[in-house]
Amino acid sequence: MQRTFIPDPFIVLSKDNVLPLYHELLGRNIKSLTEFRQFLVDISDLDSALSEDMAWRYIKMTCDTQNKAHESSYLNFIQEIQPHLSPLDDQLNRKIVESPYGLVLKESNQADEIYLRGLQGSVEIFKEENIPLQSELQTWAQEYAAIQGNMSIEWEEKTITLQQANNILMQTNRNKRKLVWQMIQNRRSQDTDKLNVLFNKMVLHRHQIALNAGFSNFRDYMFKAMGRYDYTPEACKAFNNSVKTAVVPMLKTLMQQRKAMMKLAVLKPWDTQVDPMGRPPLKPFEGGAELLSKGIDCLDRVDPFFGECIRSMQKHNLLDLDSRLGKAPGGYNYPLAKTNMPFIFMNASGNLRDVETLVHEAGHAIHSFQMAALPLNTYKNTPSEVAELASMGMELLTMSTWDAYFDNEPSLKRAKAEQLEGILGTLPWIAQVDSFQHWIYENPTHSPNERNAKWLDLCAEFGSGEVDYSDLGDALANSWHKQLHIFEVPFYYIEYGFAQLGAIGVWRNFITNRPSALEDYKAFMKLGHTRSIPEIYATAGVKFEFSETYIRELMDFVKAELESIHAA
Repeated sequence: MQRTFIPDPFIVLSKDNVLPLYHELLGRNIKSLTEFRQFLVDISDLDSALSEDMAWRYIKMTCDTQNKAHESSYLNFIQEIQPHLSPLDDQLNRKIVESPYGLVLKESNQADEIYLRGLQGSVEIFKEENIPLQSELQTWAQEYAAIQGNMSIEWEEKTITLQQANNILMQTNRNKRKLVWQMIQNRRSQDTDKLNVLFNKMVLHRHQIALNAGFSNFRDYMFKAMGRYDYTPEACKAFNNSVKTAVVPMLKTLMQQRKAMMKLAVLKPWDTQVDPMGRPPLKPFEGGAELLSKGIDCLDRVDPFFGECIRSMQKHNLLDLDSRLGKAPGGYNYPLAKTNMPFIFMNASGNLRDVETLVHEAGHAIHSFQMAALPLNTYKNTPSEVAELASMGMELLTMSTWDAYFDNEPSLKRAKAEQLEGILGTLPWIAQVDSFQHWIYENPTHSPNERNAKWLDLCAEFGSGEVDYSDLGDALANSWHKQLHIFEVPFYYIEYGFAQLGAIGVWRNFITNRPSALEDYKAFMKLGHTRSIPEIYATAGVKFEFSETYIRELMDFVKAELESIHAA
């Protein structure tokens, strides 16, 4: 297929230089299967060009939330350009699904069957009256990022971000940890009312979007919008319940052991990140440059192709790793659809979590490189259950080469133990956040007080029960504010849980048969979204399953590995 539809270079100046491209596609008379295939390629090229333009606006805005020009550019796209394109996207989707040639592709090719299934779902939920609501929601998501990005505290005569402040919670001086924890909470509390008001508006808008599209709640709308055809809301709730019974008791035991090792009568929230044996925090690197160079070494020694991918990104300045004031929180990998290379964004402040984040995002990036040969952009738009299998799998695969960051055996063992113990905390948190979102959108008219009360109930269900918040005001009730997915990408979170299970399976295979596990891992990434989620997981050599029995089996493996580390 020829790829000459989009001018090169192509810069989105306004809707006026984009609309003619849509009109040409919509007016095209398709008279053969060959012409229909070219039509799909041209749509893919347009989608890639627009996606990359939007990507750079978002990247620049999140790298510097205080830059008004970057903010204006991003808002211009979502407010002045995107609303005009959404109805035309719907018309193109309809032209594809209504074409007799679409039926031919659907019956002859599984990748196109999945593609057309997704388009049919998009057609079914599209409502023009939702365009301004969705535009407002994107604007509010940017507002949330700006609020979080501008949070800082004054510490030892320096202004530091909350990400940097969190490092102090790993220090051995308990009074210092308590003080900085209180300063973090005091700073967060300054925006509590603002964030509650913002989220109230988001919930009502999302509920209205669902009603407009013929759904009774936003959760059911999102399952269709996110293409969740391989599992149901009930399956999510089953996962959450399985985590509660199979993982939470292990977390409780872990926290009891921490309290005993620290010789504390009461475990407080500022006691949960410090090393329980009183050792100083692990310091795996100094600055983003060292984080990156050591990370490339790690990846190289797992598989040379992995390291080369990130080295190529470094050459093209496609990484922003260090934490700084005015930078949006969190981390992400953003695929650049036209360039066929990704961008990694994160907030490194010098701790082990930064190492985990880098290799996590590197997993996403390598996934992008592996999918580069796929002919249509839509094949590269993997469901997040698949995308997160690549990233969370990389976290565990690279543990075998973390000696790049830790030059002595005790520190290396400690880092590996902390990574595995983190899984025992991560799975319950994922289940809690997912349960919370189900409740929010099943009860869209709830009050902020009811919402906080529900969150506290879930803290009791999914927390260890060992951390005392009794005299700390509303810190626990408002702790969901820091989870950006709840604000920015609702319902995108349970996937981390599914993928964590898959990643443990990939790692277990890696320990048993390294060459075979790596080949399976790379093979699944090349598939993109050309197969169902269970088939993609099977290609990776693991099951797409979240029963209590399966979760217990994987947790027993993690427990055995932890015991092996501690015994060595």
